[in-house]
Amino acid sequence: MSVKPYETLRNDETMASLVEKFGRVPVEPVESGEEFRRLVVSITNQSVSTESARAVRSRLFDSLEDVTPGAVLETPPEELASTGVGEAKAEYLHETARAFERNDYTREAFAEASNNEVRDALTEIRGVGEWTANMYLIFVLGREDVLPLGDLAVRRGIEGLYGVETRDEMREIADTWKPYRSYGTRYVWKWYEA
Repeated sequence: MSVKPYETLRNDETMASLVEKFGRVPVEPVESGEEFRRLVVSITNQSVSTESARAVRSRLFDSLEDVTPGAVLETPPEELASTGVGEAKAEYLHETARAFERNDYTREAFAEASNNEVRDALTEIRGVGEWTANMYLIFVLGREDVLPLGDLAVRRGIEGLYGVETRDEMREIADTWKPYRSYGTRYVWKWYEA
């Protein structure tokens, strides 16, 4: 694991204290073949608490047995909804499964794509917005320089750590983390959830 992100983050006194407190955090791509599963996790996590998402995801994964596009499409939306994901997300999961069967959203397919190109491709899928695309960039592709200000915990965390309120102020703070804003984001989450 490269030390460069941590050296960069230590230039920010607040981040330096978080690196000291929490140690190194990974920003790495998932194993090949795990992309769809990870996107299902992000869709399940949309607009719910971490604890709720974990419980729903556990029931959803138990019902599917294998988290693949085929398994999702073979499961009626109402059965998916009954796991706690709800009707809308059940439809989004079906849309996402169909999209994965039609197109290549793997790490390899996006290897040369910019973050904006990845966001554009993913947000064409109904139910995948900017937040979900940013989670994909960080947790699936392992992109190191993503700042998901659409995430409430990130905003609240930066607000609590730095005493700022506007997104412009948050972006300005996070500019000092470049090109490792994904790492800074992971530390903000850790602090917020602690």
